[in-house]
Amino acid sequence: QVQLVESGGGLVQPGGSLRLSCAASGFTFSNYAMSWVRQAPGKGLEWVSVINSGGGTTYYAESAKGRFTISRDNAKHTLYLQMNSLRPEDTAVYYCRLGGYWGQGTQITVSS
Repeated sequence: QVQLVESGGGLVQPGGSLRLSCAASGFTFSNYAMSWVRQAPGKGLEWVSVINSGGGTTYYAESAKGRFTISRDNAKHTLYLQMNSLRPEDTAVYYCRLGGYWGQGTQITVSS
């Protein structure tokens, strides 16, 4: 069965960086586009970024452009999100997503 396991979250100061990982299993990872989405406290889901199956095409939400970089390693079945210049408004639970499948999420808290 499809499994998506996020890691790399934590507490970081404004302006700091984090790298999230999503380990995927149960499907042919290299065949599918993958996304990151997030949910801030008390708010709805927000799409953050998507990457195509080969990793050569990426798209970002306006809030992520210039600060976040999505990537993938198909040999390792892993999706990444490098987040730089973090802001308090980036505080959220971050999920990797494959269609209707989600991981358990990883909490990012940006605070001084």
